Amino acid sequence: MAEASLTDLPADKADRYAALRQEIAAVVAGETSVTARYASAASLLAHGFPETFLWTGFYVVDPHKPEELVVGPYQGTLGCLRIPFGKGVCGAAAAQRRTVIVADVHAFPGHIACDSRSNSEIVVPVFDREGALAAVLDVDSAQLSAFDAADQGGLEAICADLLRLD
Repeated sequence: MAEASLTDLPADKADRYAALRQEIAAVVAGETSVTARYASAASLLAHGFPETFLWTGFYVVDPHKPEELVVGPYQGTLGCLRIPFGKGVCGAAAAQRRTVIVADVHAFPGHIACDSRSNSEIVVPVFDREGALAAVLDVDSAQLSAFDAADQGGLEAICADLLRLD
């Protein structure tokens, strides 16, 4: 189902995010496993933006270490296993509970280089129904300045849906 529709995605970035949001919602509808929801979203997003997205995945708040993120479902090369809140772009987004866009990761203080090909990054928080931070969605690109307000709006909308879809 998902593969067929991914070939017909709009060229306009905002429209592409809207189409992917609908596709992700359709794929995960009724799925109770958060892991399955994250895995499906990471896959569809990575395949929806193959020219831009180098690494796409989730870092989940560790219930045993609530100030630490642990790698979850992703698409791409090996990811960092754990990231403390406040460290790197993912840790900054988790600590600040807001989306962080970095045009050049090499200029970001404390950047954690999991893949040396990464040049820009966007990290979006994922909140549960009670408003607690559940995870962050991390997307890296080999391109500098790859992410903008359209990416932020599209990814935030998808992340807002992930734990609220029934």
